[in-house]
Amino acid sequence: MTETSTPSLFETLGGEPGIRRLVDDFYTVMDAEAFAAGIRALHPPALDGSRDKFFWFLCGWSGGPNHYIERYGHPRLRARHLPYPIATPERDQWLACMQRALARQPWTDAVKEMLLRSFFDTADWMRNRPD
Repeated sequence: MTETSTPSLFETLGGEPGIRRLVDDFYTVMDAEAFAAGIRALHPPALDGSRDKFFWFLCGWSGGPNHYIERYGHPRLRARHLPYPIATPERDQWLACMQRALARQPWTDAVKEMLLRSFFDTADWMRNRPD
């Protein structure tokens, strides 16, 4: 009898190269699309640091190396984002960028839908201002 194991989400996404591609596509969309101007304005002019932090976070979140925790400790996402005004428009802009980035990935529709649902839940929880 052979034992098979289900790959982790990290493995399903292609490991670090797959996650880096998603993050890079996400910030490319955010930086280029007029609909994302509100969420883009909440980021620094150069996105390199944001790209790295999001990449490091997603690696650990998906079951891979805990790069973010090793550098910064517990993510405390909501607390770290409290200084930035996030209401429904910002949530929706962030999600639209992610949806476009996910559409560029080679993953199955089921994986993309699962990720988008999870990202929606987190993005919705990050709202800290009335609409």
